[in-house]
Amino acid sequence: MDLKKMLEMRAQKLAALKALIEKAKAEERAMNQDEITSFEALETEIRELDKTIAALEKTRELTESEPQVPVEEEKRSVEERDYEAFDALIRSEETRAGELTKGENGAVIPTTIANKIIEKVVEICPIFQDSDRYNVKGTLSIPYYDESTSDITMEYADEFTDGESKTGKFKSINLTGFLGRAISDVSISLINDSSFDVVGFVVRRMAGSIARFIEKELLKGTPNKIDGLSKGVQELKTAGANFTADEIIDLQELIPDAYQANAYFIMSRKTRTAVRKLKDGQGNYLLNKDANSRWGYTLFGHDVYTSENMDDVKAGATVMYYGDYTGLATKISENINIKVLTEVKARQHAVEVLGFVELDAKVQNAQKIAKLVIKG
Repeated sequence: MDLKKMLEMRAQKLAALKALIEKAKAEERAMNQDEITSFEALETEIRELDKTIAALEKTRELTESEPQVPVEEEKRSVEERDYEAFDALIRSEETRAGELTKGENGAVIPTTIANKIIEKVVEICPIFQDSDRYNVKGTLSIPYYDESTSDITMEYADEFTDGESKTGKFKSINLTGFLGRAISDVSISLINDSSFDVVGFVVRRMAGSIARFIEKELLKGTPNKIDGLSKGVQELKTAGANFTADEIIDLQELIPDAYQANAYFIMSRKTRTAVRKLKDGQGNYLLNKDANSRWGYTLFGHDVYTSENMDDVKAGATVMYYGDYTGLATKISENINIKVLTEVKARQHAVEVLGFVELDAKVQNAQKIAKLVIKG
């Protein structure tokens, strides 16, 4: 029953009742028997509607005063339920796994668990975390303004003289999607240990595997696949077979001051070791330990991140990146697809967890990032 509809019906009945009285008054007579019968019927219907309306209003009051489950508490209960179901799936406890047991040899895990994996990837992969991320499916076209073609200029002008219009061009980069796969095996002996946090283990293992793949692709790219930083950034080549302190300064100066605030260096551990040995004219080391920095070291006032995916010093190698990595656009599908396969590795006494992620990355602002390349 709808309260609004009940009120409309009451108004109609009341109007019909008043019309009977007004008609008799206008004709200056008493109501006849048919009019009296209609009046009494309408009066009865109105009183019944009043009771119904009162009951509906009371119900609404009681409903509004009903305690509401906080959004955070409701979200947490969903995550806990999914966590328990996924744990049961890995342990092959089908009754407790519930709806997750789909198919004979695998099941797609809940979105909340997949999101935890992605959150962990973001946490342990700084360049992915700091890039301009888009969580969408399909092809994404990102427009950008290219001032290198011709910039808008302002100049003095005299009356009655024409000026020449100058403007840059709008260009765009297209991010599609390339499928990557991560595989993690979980020992059944560990699974059988009831005290072992098997879900946490899987989340960490899968996140670590996906993060390593993503970081490699963002830093190095793969021909005809993900470009990452391999194309489109500013480049400085060394004069010799190694880099110098002056060349690191030159690299840093390629980035406009407007983008320096959030810029940092990326290099391998061996390259960082080489940088640690560089000194200025007064014999002071250039690389400084800094407890307040993101990763413990600063170079010319900016943080230094080391990655196993960066090349060491050798001919033709990109040994260092510097910049604000929002200049890199990354696209990852909203749904990471993770499956648990219980039979594939059964003979090896293991359960296989298989993950697929769709990713693409391209430089969207070359002014923000530069790389140092050893002379080849």
